[in-house]
Amino acid sequence: MNKRMYNLAGLGLLAGSLLMVNAQPAMAAHIDFSYQQAAASELSTQADLKEQQWYWLASDDNYSKYFDPESVVVTRTVETAHGKVPTEIQVWTKTTYSYGGAKDTLAAYGLSDKFPDASKLNFSTAQLVIRPQFRTVQCVAEHFYDASGEVIWSEANAAAKEKEVNSQNFNEDFYAAAVDQAFHQSREMERVNAKNRWLTVFDSTSPDGVYTHTKVDTSTVRMQGSNLVFWQWQEIKDSAGQVMEIKFLKMAVNLPQATEKAIAGQYWTPNGGWQSLEAAIDGQYRMVSRNSEEYRYILELRNYVENHSAWVHRYGLE
Repeated sequence: MNKRMYNLAGLGLLAGSLLMVNAQPAMAAHIDFSYQQAAASELSTQADLKEQQWYWLASDDNYSKYFDPESVVVTRTVETAHGKVPTEIQVWTKTTYSYGGAKDTLAAYGLSDKFPDASKLNFSTAQLVIRPQFRTVQCVAEHFYDASGEVIWSEANAAAKEKEVNSQNFNEDFYAAAVDQAFHQSREMERVNAKNRWLTVFDSTSPDGVYTHTKVDTSTVRMQGSNLVFWQWQEIKDSAGQVMEIKFLKMAVNLPQATEKAIAGQYWTPNGGWQSLEAAIDGQYRMVSRNSEEYRYILELRNYVENHSAWVHRYGLE
C-alpha cells in the first residue's frame, strides 16, 4: 500500500517523503485483476470469511495491518548457482482504520471533500509488487471499503513508482511478511522487530560538549559489491542535551577502501524542521581517515559484515 498520508499520520519523526524511488528501471507489474474482482466480491458478501483469511501483522492508534499469506506469489525469478531466486513477489494486504487514521488517509489521497465523514472509510486492500534485491514496493492496486464491505474508491496503476522500504515506510511490515513467505523463512520480520535492530556505530563528544550519535538500521544493510548499503540515523546534541540536528541517510560505504557517500536522505533542525538533502548530495565518496576518531565507524561496519555474512548477502543473484 502506497500510504501517501504517512507524513501526516504522526507515526514517527520522519515522513513518507523519505521513501526513495529506486534508481533501477521499474519492470511492468502484472496486475491480477481477476483476483481483485474475486477478492472484492468475497469481501463484500462474506464478511465473516474476510477476517479469517487475513493474518495480523501490526497495530497502532490509527491503523491495523494484515496480509493474506495465500496471496503471496513469486512472479519473477533468476537462475543462479544456488537455484532459482525470487526477484519479484506479489501480495495482497489489508489495512483497517481508526477515525483519525481514516481522516488522515482521505486527506492525503485528496478524498476529504468526497468523503467528509471519515468514518465512511473502514478498511482498504492493496496489491503490492515487491523486489527484494532492492527493498522496493509498488502499490499497483488499492481499494477503499465502508463498514459493509462496499467499495467506495478504487485505483489501479501498473506503472506506479517503486518506493524503497525503510523504517519510515508504511509498507515495511507488509514487505517483511511477504518476503518471508516467499523465501520460506521468518528472518525479515524478526529483524524488523528485533530489540537490537539499530546498531550504534559511532558515539563522540567534542571538547565543547557537542554529542554525536550514529546508528544503523540493520534490517536494511546489504552488500552490493564492495559497498555496504544501509539507512542510518544520526543525532547531534549540544552540551545541554538539546537536539541540534538529525540526519536520516541512505549510505554506501566501501569497506575495503574506507570511503563513504550519502545516496539519499533528509535532515532536521529546530528552526527549519525536515528538509531534503537532495541538493547537497554530490554522489562523491569521502575518505574516512584511519587516524580519525570516526574510523571506529568503519571498524564497526566491517565487524558486522564479518559476523552476519549470510544476512548482508541475502537474496543475492551472484
